[in-house]
Amino acid sequence: MSAMVVGPAVRSQVSVGRSSGRRTGGGPVVPARAVNPAPAATTGPATAHLHLTARGRAVLWILAAVVVAAVTLFASQASADAPVAAQEVVRHVVQPGETLWQIAESVSAPSQDVRDVVVELVALNELPDAGLMAGQVIVVPAD
Repeated sequence: MSAMVVGPAVRSQVSVGRSSGRRTGGGPVVPARAVNPAPAATTGPATAHLHLTARGRAVLWILAAVVVAAVTLFASQASADAPVAAQEVVRHVVQPGETLWQIAESVSAPSQDVRDVVVELVALNELPDAGLMAGQVIVVPAD
């Protein structure tokens, strides 16, 4: 089987006038030159360049921010789930007339606020309030 290529073999040099629309020249008919496309430069494999639009860059920044937020959230959750070092405590039996404030003063450090120690004792003993009864056993931080 053979293939045949048909293309324009002749190019005329006839031009059309602007004002009258008639032919102005009738020169000789010249055969068209064969045009051979230049071979492509073989410098290496073609590389495609990536061009991001402003919207694409914004989407990438938002995606990066979401990833950073997710990693931060999971990391903080992992540290919150870590075991807490046990606090050493001792049992204390409440004496008649003794208040939680007095007990907090006796176990607090000199630079520590007694109000914070009272709140800590209420939370540590799961008390509904700061009221105590004589004979009640509570736990206090060891010295």
